[in-house]
Amino acid sequence: MAGHSAGRAAASLDGRHLAAAWLLLMATAAVIAASVIAWRERAAPADAALPAAPQAGTRSDAVLDPPAEALPITFPIYLTREQRIESVTLEQYVRGVVAAEMPIEFELEALKAQAIAARTYIARRFAKLDVSNMPVAGAWVTDTEAHQAYLTDEDIDGKWTGPQREANLAKLDRAVRETQNLIMTHGGEPILAVYFSTSNGFTENSEDYWSENLPYLRSVESGWDRNVSPKFRAELRLPKEEFAERLGIDKRKADQIRVLERSEGRRVKKIRIGGKTFTGREVREKLGLPSTAFEIRMDGEEAAITSYGHGHGVGMSQYGAQGMALAGYTAEDILKHYYTGITIEPYQGPDPALAAR
Repeated sequence: MAGHSAGRAAASLDGRHLAAAWLLLMATAAVIAASVIAWRERAAPADAALPAAPQAGTRSDAVLDPPAEALPITFPIYLTREQRIESVTLEQYVRGVVAAEMPIEFELEALKAQAIAARTYIARRFAKLDVSNMPVAGAWVTDTEAHQAYLTDEDIDGKWTGPQREANLAKLDRAVRETQNLIMTHGGEPILAVYFSTSNGFTENSEDYWSENLPYLRSVESGWDRNVSPKFRAELRLPKEEFAERLGIDKRKADQIRVLERSEGRRVKKIRIGGKTFTGREVREKLGLPSTAFEIRMDGEEAAITSYGHGHGVGMSQYGAQGMALAGYTAEDILKHYYTGITIEPYQGPDPALAAR
């Protein structure tokens, strides 16, 4: 996220990728023309307000609405380390993403939320014929955070050792099985299910980090992160000279710092440093900060920077999901909190021939 998270599975929202994707898919036009993805029209979106906390002792691990039988879809992914393409089933892919993207120590309901987000992410790629950010032709995604991190079955088999190994594998399989074939939709289409590690207490509107305003990627409160995430707060100190060099400003003016605008998610949207105006994202990337929620002050010959949260801040906070699960919320509660107005429903396509490209 994706993600990834890394910002997790951060996906490009730039429509410029569509032209490249179309050219890449022309060779398979005959196959694509034979397959049409039919997404059902749904009723009005569900209320995305934070649900009331479950009463003590009533925590639910119930399965979501029984899903339709999983579609026998196989599709190619590019394994970057091995530099080869491998075909996997949809549920095998989801299993590999959950294993790579979220600690198995997290609560089951958080893992289930991650499974649905992972499945939704690839479903949208299919729906949009999106092959953006691919280093090779012939596959839909890589196994990296450029799309979603992914572990092969062999990687998963060797991931855990000791007495917890079998319990971890069973927990992973349960998270996938109990969400089998379920995705999130908005307006009848799979959503862009981006997610990230840790919020600063709020998530971000999509247009405040990327360029596109998506109605289901709205800023919401996420107060759980502070208490559960080791990544909630980070400190960085840089020599003033290096600080100025990275930002391309005059060192003598480096202490001239003023935040001009903050986003609804309480992150830096615009900031003026050394007489030059930056977006919060530009400062984050130039200085290598974990998020755009930061404070900068000069301490003698050093810049002291405090950051809050980890990742781009758009969509689901993974540690926030863990905090919600610990408080007794279900996977459905978690997803409907972080993705505004979505519906959770069985996946309707595509035809396996289209997925195989």
